[in-house]
Amino acid sequence: MRILLIEDNQEIRENICEILELDGFDVITAANGKEGLDLARESVPDLIVCDIMMPVMDGYTVLYFLSKEPKTADIPFIFLTAKAERLDFRKGMEMGADDYITKPFEDVELINAIRSRLKKKELVRKEYSKDMQGLDQLVSDAEGERALKNLIENREVRDYKKKTDIYREGDYPLYLYYLQSGKAKAYKTNEYGKELIINLYNEGDFIGYTDLIRESNFNETLTALEDCKVILIPRKIFSDLILKNPSVSIKFIQLISKNIQTIESELIKLAYNSVRKRVSESLLLFFKDETESLKVSREDLASKAGTSLETAIRTLSDFKDERLIEITGGRISLLDVDRLRNMRN
Repeated sequence: MRILLIEDNQEIRENICEILELDGFDVITAANGKEGLDLARESVPDLIVCDIMMPVMDGYTVLYFLSKEPKTADIPFIFLTAKAERLDFRKGMEMGADDYITKPFEDVELINAIRSRLKKKELVRKEYSKDMQGLDQLVSDAEGERALKNLIENREVRDYKKKTDIYREGDYPLYLYYLQSGKAKAYKTNEYGKELIINLYNEGDFIGYTDLIRESNFNETLTALEDCKVILIPRKIFSDLILKNPSVSIKFIQLISKNIQTIESELIKLAYNSVRKRVSESLLLFFKDETESLKVSREDLASKAGTSLETAIRTLSDFKDERLIEITGGRISLLDVDRLRNMRN
C-alpha cells in the first residue's frame, strides 16, 4: 500500500515516514501542500496523511482540490495537526476528511487509523459489471440470506416505451429501479414548465435509491429516452438489504456521494461555462458509443445544457458547419470527439 505523507516539518516528516515504512507501507513524501497535491494527482496513493498548517498551500486546500477530481476523490484522507480546537476538527470532517489526529500522537494510534481507513476502502473498491450478472454478483457478495433470496426470486421486469414516465416527481417510491436496457432521463420542471435534465441513466444503473434511503417522495421525474427494460426491486427488500449488510450500504453511500460531486460539477459548469462548451459536453453524455449515429431530441439537449431550444439548435448548426458533427435525417454522428470534448470556454 502506498501512503502519501504531506508535512512541512522535516523532522516530523522523517519520523512518520520511518514509522510507516517499518510497518510495511510504501511512503512518498511532500514538504508542502502544493507539492503534495501534484504528487497525489500523479501517483494516486492508497491513502493520504496531511498536515493542516503548511506554507504555499494548507491541508484544507489540498483536500478541497482532491475531492473535486474523480481519480482522487475517493482516496482516504487523514489530517495531522498540532491544533486541537473543536472548530478545526469540525471543519476537516465537514470537508470530507476521514480522520483527524492531533500531534503529539503514539505510533500505534497513527498505524491503527491508517489500517482502519484502508480496510473500509477495500469494502467499496470492488466494481460490479453493469448487467444482470453484475447485479447477481452484488447480491451474492452480501450476507443477508433471506433478503438476498427475496431480491433474487421476486424480481419483476417492466417494459417502458420511449417517452413513457417511469415515475413522476412527488410520487412515493415503492421500488429500487435497475435499468436493464435502454436510456432514461431524470428532470425537474420549474413553475413555467421549463425542464432541466439533472441526470442521464444508461444500462446498468441503479435509480431511485436516494429517495428510498431518505424515505421521501421522488424529487424528479424519470422518463424513458428510448424503449427500456427496468427491474423493480421492492422497497422493503432493498431496505432490509441496506440495514443488514454494511458492504451493500457502503456501496450505495458511495453512489450517492458520487452523485453529489457530479451535481456540484454540473452547477459550476452551468454558472461559468459558455453555451458552446455546455452543448458539446451535454451532447457527448447522450452517446454511450461515440461511433454510433444517434437521434437526440433537441429539447432534451437544450434541457441538459441549460439553454433555450433556439440556442441549442443554432449551436448544433455551428458544430455541423465546423465539421464537428454530422446531422442526417435528424440523427447526429460525432466527427471530431476530441475537439468536442476539449471545447474551449
